[in-house]
Amino acid sequence: MDTTYARRVGERLRAIRLQKGLSLHEVESASGKEFKASVLGAYERGERSISVPRLQRLAQFYEVPVDQLLPKIDSGTISLEEPASVNSNASVCIDLQRLRQVEAPEADVLNRYLSMIQMARGDFNGKMLSVRADDVRALAAVFELTPEGLATRLDDLGIRASAVA
Repeated sequence: MDTTYARRVGERLRAIRLQKGLSLHEVESASGKEFKASVLGAYERGERSISVPRLQRLAQFYEVPVDQLLPKIDSGTISLEEPASVNSNASVCIDLQRLRQVEAPEADVLNRYLSMIQMARGDFNGKMLSVRADDVRALAAVFELTPEGLATRLDDLGIRASAVA
């Protein structure tokens, strides 16, 4: 169980790193060599256990909650719970980087709601987020708009990357 869990932790670490679009060497460089590529690779392969303080620091580096670096444990079994794939019914794609720069009344609510979606999906790439039709309807209701009105407002704010059928 111990080696299996270390391997699963490593798989989660690798999944998050890849979502961020980083190679092992890019992490080493961007972290000022705090996380050496060889050591991070050993963590990811489950060959080396990561301490809690290092795990916390890595979570800060990746800008994700610590618990997202750990596999889920359900009824005594360990599950990776890979991030949900983007539903083909998604109606909009939000540019998260642009949203961080927006200074509009809706920005704070959008950031909180989209963060909730990211947590639920385990999706922390931090660049784009596909928002499914149900979430678009919910956000539209929050802002007292129709889904089409919300899409227009997102376009006005410059954060809607593209519409998806």
